[in-house]
Amino acid sequence: MPIRLRIATFNLMNLDDRSDRLPSLEERIPILRPQLVRLDADILCFQEICGQKGRGRKVRLDAMNQLLKCTPYEGYKRVITIDPDTNEPFDHHNLVILSRYEILNHDQYLHEYAPAPRYKKVTALPEEAEAREISWERPILIARVKLPNNMIVDVINLHLKSRRPTNIQGHKLTDRAWKTASGWAEGVFISSMKRIGQALETRILVDHLFDSDPCALIAVCGDFNEEFDEVSIEAIRGDVENTGNIDLAMRVLVPTERNIPEPARYSLLHNGRGKMLDHILVSRTMLAYFKGSEVHNELLHDESIVFATKIFYPESDHAPVIAHFELPDTKIKWPTQAEDDGGYECIKSGTGRCK
Repeated sequence: MPIRLRIATFNLMNLDDRSDRLPSLEERIPILRPQLVRLDADILCFQEICGQKGRGRKVRLDAMNQLLKCTPYEGYKRVITIDPDTNEPFDHHNLVILSRYEILNHDQYLHEYAPAPRYKKVTALPEEAEAREISWERPILIARVKLPNNMIVDVINLHLKSRRPTNIQGHKLTDRAWKTASGWAEGVFISSMKRIGQALETRILVDHLFDSDPCALIAVCGDFNEEFDEVSIEAIRGDVENTGNIDLAMRVLVPTERNIPEPARYSLLHNGRGKMLDHILVSRTMLAYFKGSEVHNELLHDESIVFATKIFYPESDHAPVIAHFELPDTKIKWPTQAEDDGGYECIKSGTGRCK
């Protein structure tokens, strides 16, 4: 029997249990829980999970734990992002990977492969004396998941920087209003630099995985804050059209949502237009087992309409995205492209010949 594998990604939009947050967690749970059950996911990547800290205790993910009660995910294995300064979850925007199957190991990366660039703001008031480091704040979370057929899937969970402009001192009227267009433009530029920096670090990590195993099963999931043909995602995908090198063809990552008809291909509504900002990109070897994608966007609300009355909906403003795979019940030995004495070297086993 084939091994079913459903991988899902879902930005839960600041999941928290604070009493001053609207709507409350108690109002959100009855809406979100059925969405989670409908995903029917074997591996589930969350973004925007807030940490809670009571008096005299460590930061925990109590809000998420309450949400997962009475769902199949309550007993899943899990890994979460950790603040290296406190060795606890972050207060905001944690990444979480939940898995029905065994998690062999996990790690997180923040400026491990791409050091923070230095930049001096050109419109700041007062003027900055020197360039400062530009950090992209949220780490990359990765987990190695072992399937029942002993195949290993590397699952990467991302939350790239949003398009919201970075603050430029001396150029803001309110949280969302700017004194000058040039200040806004520089804020957008810095946010773009953070987003592309995260994409660069992700691509370097992916290439390290391919260095270890050219036939690696890789799924890069999350809220990318860009559509699949924009710069940051192109950097992660590594298309041959961009590199100009056919020898890198096996290292290309493929957006799974491309098999969804374009009118239904959106995970967020912005000013009345559907945008596909949440993605699951997979390696070519993973694509061999791909059966289809889903975007559960039937009840999305548009929270971005300018000057509209603000309504706080219990749903997330992102739709969950799912990719469905069926893998063989026994491990496959994938060959390399390089011939060796009339056969092909078996990457998975390290020995023998694939004729």
